[in-house]
Amino acid sequence: MGFYADYVDKINRALMSARVSVDGIEIDAEHGMRRWCDLTHALREAAGTIFFIGNGASASMASHMSADACKNGGLRCSCFNEISLLTAIANDVSYDQAFAVPLRRFGRAGDILVAISSSGNSPNIVRAIEAAKDIGLQVVTLTGMSADNQARAGGHLNFYVPAQEYGHVESSHQVILHSWLDQYLQEREEPRGKWG
Repeated sequence: MGFYADYVDKINRALMSARVSVDGIEIDAEHGMRRWCDLTHALREAAGTIFFIGNGASASMASHMSADACKNGGLRCSCFNEISLLTAIANDVSYDQAFAVPLRRFGRAGDILVAISSSGNSPNIVRAIEAAKDIGLQVVTLTGMSADNQARAGGHLNFYVPAQEYGHVESSHQVILHSWLDQYLQEREEPRGKWG
């Protein structure tokens, strides 16, 4: 097997062995995706907001999915990637509060936070999850690397990819995010009884 085929195979195996949990109880991936879509439908009906956060490549994914969910999904979305806001909070407060501070300003009970972190241990992601739960947001996490990472333990709905390579985790997260949005979009076109 060549490098490309081996690489794709590893990502496929990582995706197929992903672990999903709700409040610490493991469920299968189909039920996890179903739960995420149900939360999204309820959020849209309540005119709530879905917030996406991440660092580095995960920040790019957060921005990408925020745009797609808004444009294609008709959802109210926000992604805290405005450089002036990020650097002001990092400089004047601390970088570990970079997402928690704006969440406390804009988040409302019933909103959703999607936290994307390959390691699941980034302090600013962990602080944002804590802030979101304090406010009453539902928290969806996408993590990898260590099975006992902090973000995975903090979310209400958690998608964990058991891979150690960043490229494998990040690629898997992108597939999971697109799977969620595509399933949600498909259900929006079906009669309401299908999801609620």
